Amino acid sequence: MTFTETALDGVWMLDLAPHTDERGFFARAWCQRELEARGLQADLVQCNISFNARRGTLRGMHWQAAPHAETKIVRVTRGALYDVVVDVRPDSATFGGWVAVELTADNRRALYIGAGFAHGFQTLVDDTEIFYQMGTFYHPESARALRWDDPDVGVSWPIADPILSERDRHHPGLSATSP
Repeated sequence: MTFTETALDGVWMLDLAPHTDERGFFARAWCQRELEARGLQADLVQCNISFNARRGTLRGMHWQAAPHAETKIVRVTRGALYDVVVDVRPDSATFGGWVAVELTADNRRALYIGAGFAHGFQTLVDDTEIFYQMGTFYHPESARALRWDDPDVGVSWPIADPILSERDRHHPGLSATSP
């Protein structure tokens, strides 16, 4: 795997390093030793799938507060999405900053998201499926969320007028969230 740091300390792009031959390729998509060598959490306790039928579907921005803060690796197995991470760590030099990466089934890129970041995405095509590898079990009481269009954060979403759940329409802005 190839690890590329992003502008947010604790968020990494993970690319495959394929070994190819006439049949296709083989590549490692996750390796505990490689993650740990970079000081990243490598425990996996749960895997999740999110299927999104329509282009423009937006889910987010979600995270879990300590002591149940979660890490995750996000990969698209079908379709394409615009994946967004916002730093919600109050003591971070990049608090309120965000990065976005296009994840597609074709580019096979993944995103490692450390604890203390809100995560969300918008699908770029119909029938997009996302596979999550989680470092912590879901703990409903620790669930937190940030307004997807918070002007204090300023995420530039690629598709205007997104498809949102009623829940995701009403999250607070960054200034009103609690860690």
